[in-house]
Amino acid sequence: MKYIDGDGNILIPKSVRPIIDFTETNLGSKKGAKKQYRYGNLHIREYESYYSVHMDKVDPRIDPFGHLLKDAPEYLTCAVLASTIGLKVGTSIYKKRKEKDYGNPLKALPLGIITGILAGTTTYITTYHLHKFIRKAKLKK
Repeated sequence: MKYIDGDGNILIPKSVRPIIDFTETNLGSKKGAKKQYRYGNLHIREYESYYSVHMDKVDPRIDPFGHLLKDAPEYLTCAVLASTIGLKVGTSIYKKRKEKDYGNPLKALPLGIITGILAGTTTYITTYHLHKFIRKAKLKK
């Protein structure tokens, strides 16, 4: 078994420490783990036969925005891009539809909202996967 994964996490077999008695948390990306725990800045993910452990710079329970900035900027980047593009696409569709319907915003608004949400969601997913791809490519070098 390798003891460090591609993200720099330390991998600990469950035979070394079969039970983790720290606080279980939902904060953080599970990355396929059964459970995850936090103890201060220590972030532990529990898998079938091992634990994955790393130290965060900022505890998300104390400073969620600081955690996004320091430890998980890809989520913040994705959210900002998704919001910006979703707003621009939604507004554009709303204005075009409103012109077609002779200024009736009630017909244009739902389409603007739906297209904005779809554009934002697509942007978020694409940006997130692109970030993961680039990160893996850098790690292989």
